Amino acid sequence: MKLTWYGHAAFRVEAAGATILIDPFLVGNPSWGGGWEGVADGVTHVLLTHGHDDHVGSSVDILKKSGAMLVANFEICMHLVGKGVSGDRINPGNIGGTVDCGGFTTTFVQALHSSSLSGEGGTNTYLGNPGGLVLHFPEDRTLYHMGDTDIFSDMALINELHEPKIGLVPIGDRFTMGGAVAALACRRFFQFDTVVPCHFGSFPVIDQSADKFVAGMEGSGTKVALPRVGDAISL
Repeated sequence: MKLTWYGHAAFRVEAAGATILIDPFLVGNPSWGGGWEGVADGVTHVLLTHGHDDHVGSSVDILKKSGAMLVANFEICMHLVGKGVSGDRINPGNIGGTVDCGGFTTTFVQALHSSSLSGEGGTNTYLGNPGGLVLHFPEDRTLYHMGDTDIFSDMALINELHEPKIGLVPIGDRFTMGGAVAALACRRFFQFDTVVPCHFGSFPVIDQSADKFVAGMEGSGTKVALPRVGDAISL
């Protein structure tokens, strides 16, 4: 499995013959100045955890150009179809459900957050419940993108049901759990081989480093991977 972080919560995952973008916030992302076109080369799937602007990001442009499959909750899928995304290339689901993505599956699990897309005059369009995404690959380790969330005790059930070994974990505080709490979540509820912290260092109002998370994970036996923005790592 190859993983590339583009800052904030945006990732590219290459596994099982698929090229997957998760929460591709690229244009306007303070951590990434490279646009969306190159990132979208060869993409087969776009997965969205929830409807906030800093997660939906460049999805519409990417989906229109690539013809990739959109995997998201029903409300997000329908909203983006209204923006010109092909209705033949959506794969909607909701919390507790699993969808076949061709080569891998995605299970929607809960997250403690909110979900809407901003509009003119301060309006917000409701876009369903926020979630996390568990990706099962037939010949690779299971990956869990937590989305934007706080810690919650049912993380133990997610681990029991899915046994994820790679965790993409928000740590920036204010809008998600902070680094120390995120480390507690990983240590108490999961047996990850590798965790990649995210949702930090982009906007000034959230934590700028992963130091608290790294300190909290010391002695856990779980590897903390800190890829540079735009660099691919093998997991």
